[in-house]
Amino acid sequence: MHTLPVLDESDRPATPEPASRSRRLPDWLRRPIPAVGGIGFTRSLVEELGLQTVCESAKCPNRSECWTRRTATFMILGDVCTRPCGFCAVKRGHPGAVALDEPDRLAEACQKLGLRHVVITSVTRDDLPDGGADHFARCVEAVRARTGATIEVLTPDFDGREDLIDRVLESAPEVFNHNVETVARLQRAVRRKSRYEVSLAVLAHAKRRRPATATKSGLMLGLGETTEEVIETMSDLRAIGCDFLTIGQYLQPSPDHLPVIRYVPPAEFDELARIARGLGFVEVASGPFVRSSYHADEMVPASG
Repeated sequence: MHTLPVLDESDRPATPEPASRSRRLPDWLRRPIPAVGGIGFTRSLVEELGLQTVCESAKCPNRSECWTRRTATFMILGDVCTRPCGFCAVKRGHPGAVALDEPDRLAEACQKLGLRHVVITSVTRDDLPDGGADHFARCVEAVRARTGATIEVLTPDFDGREDLIDRVLESAPEVFNHNVETVARLQRAVRRKSRYEVSLAVLAHAKRRRPATATKSGLMLGLGETTEEVIETMSDLRAIGCDFLTIGQYLQPSPDHLPVIRYVPPAEFDELARIARGLGFVEVASGPFVRSSYHADEMVPASG
């Protein structure tokens, strides 16, 4: 029997709390600011080459740490997303034209940073006929041509189109990542234009098409999910052969975004990691500050 606390109906609001109701951060979500170190170098390089990072666009709490380590998660296809997800700080609206030289600029940045593992993600581009799949593949190919790094793609769902997923897979990334983000019941509120079953189908197809490629997904906690729902989601991911799992705390990026319903204690993240490993995940990262690409390089050796 699982012993983690489960929110009952009296604890779970029928609708999200008003954004004006602030919640004080618990002690475990407070940590010292790291020494500046390589932050300036990483920032200058990103700006010089005209690149976008999810570190900045999504207001990631780990940006200072990662940039000090001279690593970043690159976001291709612009900085404007066509889907209005309730949790995400990335700008939404009508994106501009695709920059055809972006793969070369991205590869140059990865080379100058000396990255051993490169994570490439993107905004969702429903406005493009192929959702940006070909551009994704060209970015992977350009990075591989100039570096010896392993490559992880964190893709949108491409509306579940297998031909577009295949185009990305043709570039042979070591890790194919697509986040389900939250449990099935909360998908409509959290992701709005995305669907749980489509996300599962994307990951299932990627594993069928390229079994040797590690598949990965991630969950945010604190949006009103129950523990049993989280375990059910993990079970669904394992049923389609998902190899790697990340679990982190959702943090509200602004009052206009979905509120935090609950801050999950570190011990619960540890217990969920134990359960996930018991379900058969090859690698699990679970903790308040874990994000999909946080220390992503540490999972890669297990994929071989």
